[in-house]
Amino acid sequence: MDIRGKVIAEFQHRFDDSPLLLVQAPGRVNVIGEHTDYSDGFVLPMAINRHTLIALRPREDRRVVLHSIDHQATATFDLDGLDQDKGWEEYPKGVAWALQEAGYKLRGWEGTTICDVPLGAGLSSSASYELAVAAAFADVSGFPWDAAKMALICQKAENQWVGVNCGIMDQMIAAVGEEDKAVLIDCRSLETTAQPIPPGTSIVILDTSTRRGLVDSAYNERRQQCEEAAALLGVSALRDADLAMLTEKASTIPETTLRRARHVITENERTLRAAEAMQHKDAAALGRLMNQSHDSLRDDFEVTNHELDIMADISRNTHGCYGARMTGAGFGGCAVALIESERSREFVAAVQYAYQSITNLEPAAYVCRASTGARSEPVTR
Repeated sequence: MDIRGKVIAEFQHRFDDSPLLLVQAPGRVNVIGEHTDYSDGFVLPMAINRHTLIALRPREDRRVVLHSIDHQATATFDLDGLDQDKGWEEYPKGVAWALQEAGYKLRGWEGTTICDVPLGAGLSSSASYELAVAAAFADVSGFPWDAAKMALICQKAENQWVGVNCGIMDQMIAAVGEEDKAVLIDCRSLETTAQPIPPGTSIVILDTSTRRGLVDSAYNERRQQCEEAAALLGVSALRDADLAMLTEKASTIPETTLRRARHVITENERTLRAAEAMQHKDAAALGRLMNQSHDSLRDDFEVTNHELDIMADISRNTHGCYGARMTGAGFGGCAVALIESERSREFVAAVQYAYQSITNLEPAAYVCRASTGARSEPVTR
């Protein structure tokens, strides 16, 4: 049984009836443009064909009852009495809080949820979950779906309710993803431009089987360092800085902060060049930019780990690979590789064997297809 069948069957078991609606929102892999979104920069992610699904029906009161198949637990909360705590249920509560803060009149609902986006792997299972919850509230409460606005509201939920100071990329791509395309996102204007994946290539996600916790990691520290660098450069965000400016003021900036700024400035340039490479169907150029991105994240931003570096190196040296880099916040999780589609099976087998031989960790690999953003559909009874 696929996850769609599982979440519907679980709803029928728990509520002794069929759901009225099924909502889903995708995870994402970032092709290039890492740790640039919270500096108003450019990112180039794609939504992937792995999702959070919620089967649900509206309630007559203002309570939400949501059973998680993955956590084997049920969250129940009242929309008139939201209290912050810890745990997976803070994500739906946070979305409800942020929607109400934005003036939306919400109705209660009950449902079951399941997710096949690997947790903690840097594939944004949290944004997938948030956008699915927002889509559920939109359906049962009857307000129109505005993808960019919902992405901003879900970002606020993660920043201010859950406590992860993330940028807008994850929520935005979960809202606006397009089939068979990556999406260049200007994180200042939220302007989006779909970019075709080069023909004859595939995106492969390579899970190192190492995990990190964003709230407790150095993510927030990196963001603070970028804000410090922008202030020392006299700009509102590193989006507005260039290498000439950084070189001119290098003596006034602490060494670590300087390296953080250098990554963001050069990564923005790489991301725009990557979008051009996609437009010109130039897989080789895109791969080289991905390699450069990983090196910058390793040396200047210092958010890779030993396993991510090994995975990227193995991938780059495996036949059929154009380029590979870590993806996501870092400190563990996944790498992403651009490969020749016709060699995908051999590539995955070779990389998994080599990685396990070196690390004694068993990696997972997903050959991904670009997916659409959050959406809902009625369930046929």
